[in-house]
Amino acid sequence: MQRTKAAIFIITGLICVGVLLYLLLPDRNQASLESVETTASVKHEQVENTVVTDDENKAAEEEVQIEVVEKNDHSITEEIKAKVREVVEGAIDLFKKDQRIVSIGDSLTEGVGDESENGGYVGILNNTFEDNDLNITIENFGKKGNRSDQLLKRLEKEDITSAIKEADIVLITIGANDIMKVLKSNFMNITMDLFDEEKVEYRKRLTAIFDKINDINPDTQIYLIGFYNPFEQHFSEVKELGMIIDKWNEAGKSLTEEYDNVSYIPTTDLFSQSPIDLLAEDEFHPNTSGYKLMAQRVLDYLKESNEETEINTADIES
Repeated sequence: MQRTKAAIFIITGLICVGVLLYLLLPDRNQASLESVETTASVKHEQVENTVVTDDENKAAEEEVQIEVVEKNDHSITEEIKAKVREVVEGAIDLFKKDQRIVSIGDSLTEGVGDESENGGYVGILNNTFEDNDLNITIENFGKKGNRSDQLLKRLEKEDITSAIKEADIVLITIGANDIMKVLKSNFMNITMDLFDEEKVEYRKRLTAIFDKINDINPDTQIYLIGFYNPFEQHFSEVKELGMIIDKWNEAGKSLTEEYDNVSYIPTTDLFSQSPIDLLAEDEFHPNTSGYKLMAQRVLDYLKESNEETEINTADIES
């Protein structure tokens, strides 16, 4: 027991360091903006200091400048598109009818860590639907830091309720911050029992979330997306955190099996022993590559569910 407490204490320290690093990381976008503003200022001064003695020369120079700017703008635009627009291959004819999807939950739904600022796995799904000319709308209600109790309260909000009423599919990421709360609240006295006790409460709140969504729209299909172990790559020798995550994922998975319209989508295997880096600079959230794998996994499950629905419909019609 003492060894377990010591290991958990080490994990707590590592998590706190990771959170601090994430909060204290320099804002690269602001730095880039300042760089652009400085460059623009220099260019402006250079133009002001240029003496034009001939109207024809001035017109010619302006024409060249406009052409260069247009070419540069086009080049920059194409470069940005190539970098930030991520799509998942093989989604053509994924759905046979119009679909409305609502995504709710924590930072994994919001897309925190996606360096392309494209909205994480939800944004990648949206890009995929657009690029395959699928008439599917997806609304994102992700909120960084959300726990299951907070998500349950947010389901009372009119905008979320209205969206779920019209949704064919609801995607959920929730639970990681519930684990973090146990760590923060019991910083000096961490035991496995604390996580097991809170897991029971988490399952109750998750039940309330599923029931609430079904009350709002009993015809929707709900998917609970599991979470992964962000510390496995660098601290694989610390087994306790992996055990906690596995137990909480199993609690969520077993609960989904009690509902006809709720399914579980695992993600642990996607991030486990990956040959490429799938985490953002904070070493906690996925980067664009990680979110792309999540999007692909979600699409696989949606496609499978869609195919089963078509088969069941065909059986009924026959």
